[in-house]
Amino acid sequence: MNKRAMRRGLTAFWWLTVVFLYLPLAVVMLFSFNASNSAARMTGFSLRWYHQLLGNEQIMSAFANTLILAVISSVIALAIGCMIGYGMYRHRHRKLGWLIILIYLPIVLPDIVFGISEMAFFVQFHRLTGFLQPGLTTMIIAHVTFQIPFVALIVYSRFVGLDPTLFEAAKDLYASPVKRVVHFMLPTIKPALISAFFLSFTLSVDDFVISFFTSGPESATLPIYIWGAIKKGISPEINAIATLMIGAVALAAVFSLMFNRRRA
Repeated sequence: MNKRAMRRGLTAFWWLTVVFLYLPLAVVMLFSFNASNSAARMTGFSLRWYHQLLGNEQIMSAFANTLILAVISSVIALAIGCMIGYGMYRHRHRKLGWLIILIYLPIVLPDIVFGISEMAFFVQFHRLTGFLQPGLTTMIIAHVTFQIPFVALIVYSRFVGLDPTLFEAAKDLYASPVKRVVHFMLPTIKPALISAFFLSFTLSVDDFVISFFTSGPESATLPIYIWGAIKKGISPEINAIATLMIGAVALAAVFSLMFNRRRA
């Protein structure tokens, strides 16, 4: 009887946790279909805010900037982070404590400190050289700098989980360094690379603080646009943007789950 009561209590706690996490998102999605411009009272069902959203050039521009920023920074971070992760694995027997600290520093550093330091660097660099004016390029560089540690650690953890004799076996089979990379290493760590890319993409899309400090007048992303629009009051149009972002993240999670099941 006690075990049954404990099981029911844990089940109830689980459902309460789920409701606590997802009820605010459900409310945002519900009010995105509100017929009136109200954030407190549902007056009817309408798609007017989605039509208005698609016709807003500022939002479409912010969405394009967000997508470009996320894709380019994730690809660059994936390439650099993959090489760093492999280098950490190859030289794991050496004393690399200082390197581990440098890799973890962007992860544990507060975003506002990181963003201010990036902004100060770009401003001084532009003043001295005339290059890297605040805009999409500086945002890409800033995002790559905080995405690389996540990619490097994911790739490193994948390499650590491999049997070291596999590398020796590839050499014994007379595989050249290029063939070892193409036919052995990349297929073996492909799940880690996919996970690292999606994590970098998500971090870039969700980031506001670092993007805010390194952006220019014409490089606003969706989080920056939403922050500026909220100062005027929350409207169903903002709820519509949030609903589309929630749907995109949910769709990416579904595709990731399908990929993992198919691979299993």
